[in-house]
Amino acid sequence: QVQLVESGGGLVQAGESLRLSCEFRGNIFSIRPMAWYRQAAGKQRELVARIGSGGLTTNYADSVKGRFTISRDNTKNMVYLQMNSLKPEDTAVYYCNTQNQFGSDYWGKGTPVTVSS
Repeated sequence: QVQLVESGGGLVQAGESLRLSCEFRGNIFSIRPMAWYRQAAGKQRELVARIGSGGLTTNYADSVKGRFTISRDNTKNMVYLQMNSLKPEDTAVYYCNTQNQFGSDYWGKGTPVTVSS
């Protein structure tokens, strides 16, 4: 059984920063790739960033490259998303994600981020 618990969202002004955290509860965190997705109102959920099991491989959506950084701490079963220079278009609910060995997705409940202009 896997449970993902996000935290750290909130209301900020454009240009400010937030750090999202995701706690992984379950087995074998250290070998699982992890990802952050987001879903804005009226839009489809989209991949924001992904990190490999060892933390050395990362991928980012073009819209966040250079502003967001994904990281993980395998000793604490945590994954983070540092978001800098936030823009109003970053407003969304942010979800933590992983998959099992069969490709089935696990999702957290999400944490909302609102960026005011």
